[in-house]
Amino acid sequence: MITLAKVIIEGIRQALQSLWANKLRTFLSLLGITIGIFCIISVKSAVDSLQTNVMEGFAEIGSNVIYVEKYPWNEDWSTSYWKYMKRPEPSLADLDVLMDKSKLTSKASYNVFTGGKTVSYKSSSVTGAFIMGSLYEFQDIQKLDFEKGRFFTRSEMNSGGNKVILGHTVATQLFQNLEPIGKQVKLFGQKFTVIGVLKEEGDSMFNFINFDEVVWIPLTTARRFINVGPKSRIGRSLVIKAKDDVPLEELKSEVTGILRSHRRLRPKEKDNFSLMEMTALNDVVEGFFSVLNLAGIVIGGFALLVGMFSVANIMFVSVKERTNIIGIKKAIGAKNYIVMLEFLIEAIVLCILGGLVGLMMTYGILQLIAALSDFDMTLTASNATVGIGVSVVVGIISGIVPAYLASRLNPVEAIRQ
Repeated sequence: MITLAKVIIEGIRQALQSLWANKLRTFLSLLGITIGIFCIISVKSAVDSLQTNVMEGFAEIGSNVIYVEKYPWNEDWSTSYWKYMKRPEPSLADLDVLMDKSKLTSKASYNVFTGGKTVSYKSSSVTGAFIMGSLYEFQDIQKLDFEKGRFFTRSEMNSGGNKVILGHTVATQLFQNLEPIGKQVKLFGQKFTVIGVLKEEGDSMFNFINFDEVVWIPLTTARRFINVGPKSRIGRSLVIKAKDDVPLEELKSEVTGILRSHRRLRPKEKDNFSLMEMTALNDVVEGFFSVLNLAGIVIGGFALLVGMFSVANIMFVSVKERTNIIGIKKAIGAKNYIVMLEFLIEAIVLCILGGLVGLMMTYGILQLIAALSDFDMTLTASNATVGIGVSVVVGIISGIVPAYLASRLNPVEAIRQ
């Protein structure tokens, strides 16, 4: 054990001496390792950050739920629009029959969306506001974070009261530093009382509903001012949450049967609706992320291959320069594996140094991106560990042949050289 420790220390010392004595040669040789680790870990960190943001966006949409939609999420609308355009939109009648006949549904909500409206408070106004109307049950289905205030009560929902919840951006534009709760804003030519303000979400390509700019009213109120009929050009969504411990596939099967019966579809007719869940988006996203990871591995792999040969070249030179020292060590009793381990450790240390520089570059780039944008990107401990691990593997591969040749040298011939 003591011998092994001495060998490791000696290998590290010789690696650092080689680095210091031949700075330019070592720098150029380790450049490939640095670039390779930078490519692989920076892409992996970027993909992990993207994935985290996507999952947060998915959480916003809701978990353990299915969506009754006219169009599927996992197809390109530009090519499949004509295929699905004749399908009916999800309707309140669909909601009513589902709530009446479904035994696996916990909660369900019908939501409508429209834009181009103006909401004002005294001299301040927001044009082109995004109006959303939903049922009381929506708060039990989707993740909602309030900065202040509350959601609609069931009484306010049933009576169609003029109550409104504002997104953070809308509230800021209307009230600046004033307290918005209890104030009255003008919408659809009538006064609405502000009862809540949502927390700021910030700019993100993965916020599937922009709650920062929403003007949220009860569905019963929205129906007084917005045409929610089947031919109206508004967005709508029917969201269904499964009961606890009910698999989504079972709920989808039940909902499919109920909707087919309600819409009077013959046995051989295809469904005229799509039942979507998060896994549909997960498959698309995971495929995209896999391509990105593969690209990073391929680009980084070529750089590592170049770095591997460069480090091997350093080790061959190092063996050549220390041939007589190797002969003396073996002559006084050093075993072959000791000599081999010594050079192998030297190669590993050199590669780890290159890997550390690559990780520092990755950290710096990610911090710069995070500072210049609202996108949160970090170098996690797991990715840093992967970077070090790859460096160790590259060191072993690049140093194994020179180390083996050094260990097989004849002591007498080596001393003479």
